[in-house]
Amino acid sequence: MTEDTDPVSNDADENDALAEAYNRGLELQKAGKLKAAEAAFREVLSLDPEDSGGASIRLAAIGADESPEKMPDAYVATLFDQHADVFDEILVDELGYCVPLLLRDLITRLQVGPFDRLMDLGCGTGLTGMAMADCTGHRTGVDLSERIVELAYDRQVYDDLYVGEAVEFLKEFEEDDGERPSWDLIAATDVFPYLGAVEPFLTAAVARLTPKGYLAFSTETLGEALLKGKPYMVGPKNRFAQAESYIRSALATFGFDILAMDPITVRLEEGEPVPGHLVLARLL
Repeated sequence: MTEDTDPVSNDADENDALAEAYNRGLELQKAGKLKAAEAAFREVLSLDPEDSGGASIRLAAIGADESPEKMPDAYVATLFDQHADVFDEILVDELGYCVPLLLRDLITRLQVGPFDRLMDLGCGTGLTGMAMADCTGHRTGVDLSERIVELAYDRQVYDDLYVGEAVEFLKEFEEDDGERPSWDLIAATDVFPYLGAVEPFLTAAVARLTPKGYLAFSTETLGEALLKGKPYMVGPKNRFAQAESYIRSALATFGFDILAMDPITVRLEEGEPVPGHLVLARLL
């Protein structure tokens, strides 16, 4: 998904002041008037504390604030709800996104699997579920966008589908009988660019993986020089980039063996490749 859009424009009739401030901030940011843009985005935050427009992310992107640990849930849900009907067209056809297929190829190359139970976090419309259908048994999908989950349901690739935030779902989900299920593969393709800090995610994932279970995910990166020693930061396209060294260190801390950390092009942005990594790790 491209984040260089206005996720609050559809709310203009309900809240003209919010929409006006947000659109003003966008125009000022694009014009390079960052101090004025900062003032506009701070006005947005005062009008919308839940931050459905992602003003806090834009403040970090222009260097006005430190990067938060994750994107606001309200922003992610709004962004993907509004783009749901054209999600695949934008992500696959326009942005060249093919991480699910790259993950399937990686699993084949490393000769791991098949897997009894797949947890697909940030499942979107089901691209990873479809790519992994031939090497997984039971498939569970979770996404923060209710509209996106409806589209994934139509594809009939998942046995279970839920609306929820990835980390909170891993921490809190129980079956109707109170059982807390585990999975031998947790996939999170295109989730880390919306997380920032990875420790909460890894804590929750470790608790839900079976012994020797696998974790697969993709990241975006800006390179160590641009990150300037930071483990992660909001990049110029308003998504999080994580340093390779940060990801490696965090996985080791949480007891994972990295089987692969392949450089990939995650997507195209204005025709330019967005670099990142495709990671497959196993609990020791």
